[in-house]
Amino acid sequence: MNHIFSYQHLREFTHEVFTRMGCSLQHAETASEVLLSADLRGVDSHGVARLSGYVRLWEAGRINTRPDVHIVHETPSTAVVDGDSGLGLVVAPFAMEVALQKAAAVGSGWVSVKNSNHFGIAGYHAMMALERDMIGMAMTNASPLVAPTFAKERMLGTNPIAVAIPANEQPAFIADFATTTAANGKLEILQRKNLEAPEGWIQDKEGATSTNPHELRSGGALLPLGGDREHGSHKGYCLGAIVDIFSAVLSGANYGPWAPPFVSFLPLSPDPVGQGLGHFFGAMRVDAFRPADEFKANMDKWIGRFRAAEPVQGQQVLIPGDPEREMEKERRVQGIPVLEPVIKDLEEVAARFKIKFA
Repeated sequence: MNHIFSYQHLREFTHEVFTRMGCSLQHAETASEVLLSADLRGVDSHGVARLSGYVRLWEAGRINTRPDVHIVHETPSTAVVDGDSGLGLVVAPFAMEVALQKAAAVGSGWVSVKNSNHFGIAGYHAMMALERDMIGMAMTNASPLVAPTFAKERMLGTNPIAVAIPANEQPAFIADFATTTAANGKLEILQRKNLEAPEGWIQDKEGATSTNPHELRSGGALLPLGGDREHGSHKGYCLGAIVDIFSAVLSGANYGPWAPPFVSFLPLSPDPVGQGLGHFFGAMRVDAFRPADEFKANMDKWIGRFRAAEPVQGQQVLIPGDPEREMEKERRVQGIPVLEPVIKDLEEVAARFKIKFA
């Protein structure tokens, strides 16, 4: 059963929790905005449902709520940022801002991040570029839950990629997707609803297909985008590997099976190959390629023509970002639905900090 809460209520509660954890007011504000942007856009697996996870990581000493986020290496167009074990919700906007500033100066900016944590939805960070007539990119590695094609062992994270491209009269093109058939958060939602997973999402510990949403607890694994070799899982595997290399090997973060788990009850690798989780951000100034107005006019035409593609019966052709944009419009007015198990988690968080949730 869902209960509806206003965006403002959830944002104020989240802000208070981050403040009680020791974040500065500015960092608490940023973290709350990034986290709740997921709920607004309908990505419930990455929003307020994750708040208790951040609290547990902080309690385990794996999140520094007063980080010195700083650049450790840079050129005019590139940088490596050390997140100092801070909230990824804070580290990522800092790093994306560095990419945007470099793009403003020299046409493009590319930033790889080490020593960070889970950064919320990738789309939020990529979308920071839109208001500056830039194209934004964001990606991150994550807890190793994904078996490469033909493997039993969990080696990669869900490793999302987001790209935001501005238009003029049309809404922006915003692609934000995991490089797995489904993100782990989708399994968590199925678990809360007592539903089975579709075939092609997960495999058991022996590599056989499974529909049990609890399979990961028994040594199973998520599957790369495509599900199996016949449906292109090798391509999803490649995409996830690219994200891992750009985010972590390039920056000095932990990569592959060494990436730290999001859940606090799982131990860190005894032989880390880097520092924390890694992210990667890119920003490209449109007018570094052609006049921005011309480009955006052509994006309008591109989007309009794709919207007008003849649909199959009973369907509608969408542009990446459409469902999330419509969801945000609706939820800003009608509120955000929260499942009972998530409410229970939030009430436990509230009790932990002696504050009120509802």
